[in-house]
Amino acid sequence: MQARQRRVSNLHFGTRDLATLSLFAALYTTLWFLPLFPVAGAPGKFFSLTSVLAPLMGLILGPYLGLVATSIGGFIGWSITQSGPLIFLSFVPGASASLCSGLLCRGNWKTLLLFYAGLLLALALYPTVGPGWLFPFFLWFQVLGLVVLVSPLRLRAVNSMRKNATLLELSWAVAVVSFIATLFGHVVGVIIFQAVYFPTLPDVNFWRSLWQGLTFIYPIERTIITLLATLIGAPLINALRTYGFRVEKG
Repeated sequence: MQARQRRVSNLHFGTRDLATLSLFAALYTTLWFLPLFPVAGAPGKFFSLTSVLAPLMGLILGPYLGLVATSIGGFIGWSITQSGPLIFLSFVPGASASLCSGLLCRGNWKTLLLFYAGLLLALALYPTVGPGWLFPFFLWFQVLGLVVLVSPLRLRAVNSMRKNATLLELSWAVAVVSFIATLFGHVVGVIIFQAVYFPTLPDVNFWRSLWQGLTFIYPIERTIITLLATLIGAPLINALRTYGFRVEKG
């Protein structure tokens, strides 16, 4: 009898996760249609409102369920709109941000640190056109994200996520985690951007001008994403917990 009850419980848990996955993937797909920023260097392409939702998916669903939901929703959204700047890989930065925020909430920051540092190095030293060769100052805000990741700010934020924090404390936690996650996703996105566009745009001067032009633009974009994620995410997570939804707590 106990074994049968455990099987029923596991089935119920799996069914609930599938329903949650489907719901958030559908929401993610819907937000793909709503533009947030144009993409510099890729005319006609834009970042969508999914950039705001992606870090929240990891906070709410956890790293792996959030990764799957953003991947499915993002790929479907791109397939319909063709608006992402990274062709069929346009969903990857958002999925990476979701994975990052979920790992942070589970306390896997050392693993994330290795990924972040390694990917940032790969971005900087991308052959011929990496900003590390052409305009290193471009990396300043991404390095700041790495600094926040290893600082006490990250620990304070994670601790606030794991307890029944006040809305103010929860807002702080969502802001810090979303900041790290959106920059992690940005690092991944820039690497893919280099891989996609360098073969057809090998002109070093183009890439140097691009890095110089984006040096203060992408920090503004990432700051706006963080603020929007905080304004939406903190009340949403608080409400979900109030009504008994199992929000990821690590």
